[in-house]
Amino acid sequence: MNIFETNRKIIIAAILSICITIIGTAGYVLIEDFSLFEGFYMTVITLSSVGFGEVKELSSAGRLFTSILIMVGIGVLAFTAHALIESLIENTWKGKRDEKKMKKRLSDLKSHFIICGYGRVGAAAAGYFEAAGTPFAIIEKNPGLLEKIKEKGFPYVEGDATRESLLREAGIKEARGILALLSSDPDNLFIVLSARELNPILHIVARAEDPSSEKKIHRAGADRVVSPFATAGRQIASDLLGNGGKSGQLDGISGLISAVPRWISIEPGSSMINQSISSVAAEMGREIIGLRRKDQDSVLPDLKVILQSDDQILVLDDEQADETESADRPKVVIVDDNPIILRLYTRLFKQRGFLPVTASDGGEGLEVIIREKPVAAVIDYMLPVMSGIDICRRLREMEENQEMKLILFTSDEKSETHRLALEAGADGVVVKSSDSSEIIDTVISSIRTGTAQEG
Repeated sequence: MNIFETNRKIIIAAILSICITIIGTAGYVLIEDFSLFEGFYMTVITLSSVGFGEVKELSSAGRLFTSILIMVGIGVLAFTAHALIESLIENTWKGKRDEKKMKKRLSDLKSHFIICGYGRVGAAAAGYFEAAGTPFAIIEKNPGLLEKIKEKGFPYVEGDATRESLLREAGIKEARGILALLSSDPDNLFIVLSARELNPILHIVARAEDPSSEKKIHRAGADRVVSPFATAGRQIASDLLGNGGKSGQLDGISGLISAVPRWISIEPGSSMINQSISSVAAEMGREIIGLRRKDQDSVLPDLKVILQSDDQILVLDDEQADETESADRPKVVIVDDNPIILRLYTRLFKQRGFLPVTASDGGEGLEVIIREKPVAAVIDYMLPVMSGIDICRRLREMEENQEMKLILFTSDEKSETHRLALEAGADGVVVKSSDSSEIIDTVISSIRTGTAQEG
C-alpha cells in the first residue's frame, strides 16, 4: 500500500459521505415531507447514531428508509475511519522509513563531498557532482530548498551546517572534501574551523561574500576561498588581459598564511576589559575572528563591541610566535609539505603541552630536527627534497639522536612501507586518517613508554 493509494481511499470516503448525506436528506424530504433542514438534521443524527429522537413520527416507509440508511451509513463511516487511520499510520511509517533509508545512504558514503548550503552555488555544485558520478551529501535547513533536494533524490541532512553533530551525520570523517557555501561569511568560517578539526586531511573550499573575510577563512583552515562575484570579475578581467597579450598578470588569492586559531580568556582585572575589539586587536597585533560571551559564540564579531570580564576571544596566532611558549615545554618537530596539516597539528600539540616547531620539506626538516633536538619528530613520508624514511635513516646515523622518538606519518597503508620505515629507525608508523588525535596519542605514548604503536 503506497501513499497515493491511501489518499485515493480518503477521497472516495469523503465523496461517499457527502453522497449518503445528500441521499438521506432527499429521502426524508420526499418520503416524510420534511423540510430541507429537517431532512439534513434527521440524516445526520441517524448516520452518527447519537440516539436523539425522531424529528417527527416516521411512517413505515420512512422507518424502512431509515433502517437502510443506518446500514449503508455504518459501512461508509467504517470505510472512512479505516482510510483515515490507514493514512495516519502510512504517513508515520513512511516518515520513519524515509529517515532510516536516508541514514543508511549517508552511512554508505565514502570519499564523498559535503555541500553546506543548497543555494544557487550549492545547486550548481550538486549538479556537477551528479553529472560526474561523484558521491556527495547536502546539509540544508531551508524547507523550500529541502523540497527541491528531495525532488532530485540527493542524499541530505536537514539542519544547520554549523553544528558539529550534523557534519558527523553527513560523514565528515569519511569525506574527502567539503564546500562551505552558506550566504553568511561567519557561518562559513565556523564550518571551516569545525571541519578542519574533525578531519585534518579534508579538502575545504569556502565561499566568501566580503573580500575582507577571504584571508580570515583561509587562515582558519580553508584550502581555497572563492567569491562568486569576485571570481567572475577576475575571470572577465583575465580574459580581457589575455586578449591583449597580458594574460597571467592577475593572480588569485596568495598562498596560505601560517596561523592557528586560539581562544584567549579575559580574566578579571585584564587591561582588555572595556576596550573595543578593534583596539585590542591592534594592541595584540593579531586578528580577532571570534567572541565567546556567556556560552554564546559569534564569528567575525563587530569591531566596536566592548569586551567584558570572562569573555573569550578567538585570535589567529602565527605558528612560530606564541608569547605563552616556554623553554620548559617539550619540543616536537612536525615535517609536512601541507600547510593545513602543519597548522592543525601545531595547534593540537600546543593544546597537549608541547612546543611545536615546523618544517615544510625534507631538507629543512632534517636541519630543524638536528638543531632543535626535540623529544619527538613527526615526519611525513612523501616530502620534497628528502623523504621521511631518508630523514629517519640520516638521524639514526648520528649518535646524539638515538633517544629521539621518530614517528612516520603516511597515507600509504602498504606493509612494505611500514617495514622500510621501521628499518630506517622510525619508532612508529601512523596512517593518515580523519582521526586527528591518533598521531598526538602515538607521540605521547612513545615518549612515556619508549615505544610507539603502529597505526
